[in-house]
Amino acid sequence: MSPLLISCIKIFFCRIMDVSLGTVRTILTVKGKTLLSAVIGFAEVFLWYIVVKDALSATGPVLPIAIAYAGGYATGTYIGGIMAGAMIKGNVIVEVITSSRDDSMLKAIRDNGYAISVVDVNSSEFAGDKYMLISNVDKKLLKNFQELIMKLDPAAFIMVQDSKSTLGGYVARKK
Repeated sequence: MSPLLISCIKIFFCRIMDVSLGTVRTILTVKGKTLLSAVIGFAEVFLWYIVVKDALSATGPVLPIAIAYAGGYATGTYIGGIMAGAMIKGNVIVEVITSSRDDSMLKAIRDNGYAISVVDVNSSEFAGDKYMLISNVDKKLLKNFQELIMKLDPAAFIMVQDSKSTLGGYVARKK
């Protein structure tokens, strides 16, 4: 195997690792997990240094090195997103504006294991009285929760926000 090909393979896979770590580190930083972020940041920059040193000292045509570098970056971004989704657990805040007040909908949501807080929404020039439902949902259950809401009220308006932390309350367990 040629030295250029070995360098390209090394650069490609090291870039995948360092960019994947960078994606996870960024999300952990936003979540407030700074110590773990710092450890991951050390490994990320260590790998990056190795890659850059190898890329800049490689002899031969520049294009294969550049393609390996960019390809590793793009692949690392993709893999990092998958890793972050799988590793980072947490909750989201889901706010639902219903199309009308419907107490049977509230019962169905609670019967499915979701805790909700209900706020009455007064009528406006566009529609009658509604409910605003607020729920703290495990990310793993979000799709199920949204499907339940849409089954119960296809005209509902759903807003999802990331939750940095939650204290107290009730969180449904994964079914």
